[in-house]
Amino acid sequence: MKNLWFDREARSFARRYAKQRVNRDRALRVYTSRLLGGEPALVLHGGGNTSVKTIMKDHMGQDTEVLCVKGSGRDMAAIEPEGLPAVRLGPLREMAGLKRLSDADMVNAQRVNMLDSTAPNPSVETLLHAFLPHKFIDHTHANAVLSLTNQKDGEKLCRRVFGKRMGLVPYIMPGFDLSRKALEVYEADPSVEGLIVLKHGIFTFGDTAKQAYSRMIGMVTLAERRLKKGRKKVFAAGKPPKRPKRIAPVHDVAPVLRGLVAAVGPRLVMDFRAAPHVRDFVNGRDLGRYGRQGTATPDHVIRTGAHPLIAPAPEMGGLDAFRKGTQRALARFVSDSHANFKRHKRRRKTRKTEIDPVARVILVPGLGLFGLGESAPDAAIAADIAETTIAVIAGAEAVGAYESIPAADMFDAEYWPLERAKLGDGGRGTLSGHVVAVTGAAGGIGAATVRAFAAEGAAVAVLDRDVRAARAVAAEIGGLGIGCDVTDGRAVRRAFDRVVKAYGGIDIVVSNAGGAWQGTIGEVSDKILRDSFELNFFAHQAVAKNAVRIMEAQGAGGCLLFNASKQAVNPGRDFGPYGLPKAAALALMRQYALDYGDQGIRSNAVNADRIRSGLLTGDMVKARARARGVSQAEYMSGNLLRQEVTAEDVARAFVDLALSPKTTAAVLTVDGGNIAAALR
Repeated sequence: MKNLWFDREARSFARRYAKQRVNRDRALRVYTSRLLGGEPALVLHGGGNTSVKTIMKDHMGQDTEVLCVKGSGRDMAAIEPEGLPAVRLGPLREMAGLKRLSDADMVNAQRVNMLDSTAPNPSVETLLHAFLPHKFIDHTHANAVLSLTNQKDGEKLCRRVFGKRMGLVPYIMPGFDLSRKALEVYEADPSVEGLIVLKHGIFTFGDTAKQAYSRMIGMVTLAERRLKKGRKKVFAAGKPPKRPKRIAPVHDVAPVLRGLVAAVGPRLVMDFRAAPHVRDFVNGRDLGRYGRQGTATPDHVIRTGAHPLIAPAPEMGGLDAFRKGTQRALARFVSDSHANFKRHKRRRKTRKTEIDPVARVILVPGLGLFGLGESAPDAAIAADIAETTIAVIAGAEAVGAYESIPAADMFDAEYWPLERAKLGDGGRGTLSGHVVAVTGAAGGIGAATVRAFAAEGAAVAVLDRDVRAARAVAAEIGGLGIGCDVTDGRAVRRAFDRVVKAYGGIDIVVSNAGGAWQGTIGEVSDKILRDSFELNFFAHQAVAKNAVRIMEAQGAGGCLLFNASKQAVNPGRDFGPYGLPKAAALALMRQYALDYGDQGIRSNAVNADRIRSGLLTGDMVKARARARGVSQAEYMSGNLLRQEVTAEDVARAFVDLALSPKTTAAVLTVDGGNIAAALR
């Protein structure tokens, strides 16, 4: 592993933070924390921790010896000084003399000794950092080290690799007991440069930030060199007939998986991975053994659960068999999860509530893996950790046989309140876990609709003919931007397959793209009329058809939403080329409600009028206002409520319809009141 310390860069950090009255110790602690956090082979998504013992002034202005330690769950790759809360060191060290200390008392003792009561909770391993005498301490879950420790003879293997340079600590769940044991191992040989906590991770020490960091890189490099001496071919491929000759594509498989998961737990977003090392892993003949061993380090279990679900290989043209096989595997998985919880709950005599039993990682032989989460970022985290677990298992299998911690310890880690606190308050948006696709989404009503659904917690795909604009809107909400001409049926199918590959499926589609062609109906050219029908009717059909294709595969219902416009019910003079296909689109909405209601697929529309958007431009507003002899403001608010209706109002209507589970074949009018357009 490459050592990324540069003296010039370190001095730059010290100068930069000195201007913010951050001392050199803390500045360099931030610097090396970021170096460690930026390397996925060391830590992932809030894992690991670092500390420095230094002097800071308390609220009375007195110099106080403190431990600045990473806040629980903070991302080291982007950490700032505020992410390293300062805790009075003296009281922490005194706790080393205690025989026992509960988690609640430990957390309380740490918080009452913080210099800033508003700072984040210190790491669950704060006492370990405090008990050891070294100025700088680094802790990571280095893949290479875990590959050595996660073996039946991991201690012996580590002793051969590291010799007496590292102390070896048996696995103990983080907290007071581990801190005491780590101190005991260190005091038995104070010459060690760090500690290996078996099946957990590695700590290195130093008098300087550079020394502690360099020791970490050096020790991980020793582990990497040992792994390179192992077997070259790790995962022997399964033999026919275990693997179909032709594997179904991900855009056909993902909706099936996602729907089955939603049937037994919450609706979740999916993140697919299929790199060569992932394919080698899931195609391994012994996947059932090494794939079910457990996470590489207990810290990961809150994100992925203890074990992945292993699905059967999906054969091209055989999705019915794949669905049935996965359904059986999922039923066993859920049953085992319930039994595991009950067994360990009795053992611990606890009142804990069971976490939903749905797998957060699914391994699919022949295809790859899926991470699952309540949001796209959560799904990506689960997938990242799954890939890291694969790397650790590959290293372990190269030199031995992978083995995680015992099931009882894994349960304790998964249900440990101090670990679960890293997930935050768990507040789900009303549409968390849902996938939404919006067409014509780059501006006006479309962009407002994208933002409205994202605000409800949905993963949103932004589809628009202007790919740059689509990506710009998607970037605002962390979504997926796709260039798509909705008048091209093949382009629509490709776009929807991309959404499925990115998120696993589709739950809600807002068919919003449209264009306002004008002309006297007896004089307008056939081309104009046909062009308008292509965009304002046939495009809606292509979008709805592809949405239903995916929703049927999921088997979990869904929601189609159409932008119908008031022209569908109250045609305007010289607007026949626009109003006629819109009226047909309104009938289309009702037909989908009729034909697919028994599958739980709802179909509704929004009837909007006088909205500043791509259809009603500033120039059109001026022209219409001038024709009526009123101001632009009077024209836009020329309704019963005397209020201008905005794109955000229309977007809210789409969201409200999506959140109305018993409403279908309905039209929601958003125009401030226009009796001529009221449905009769």
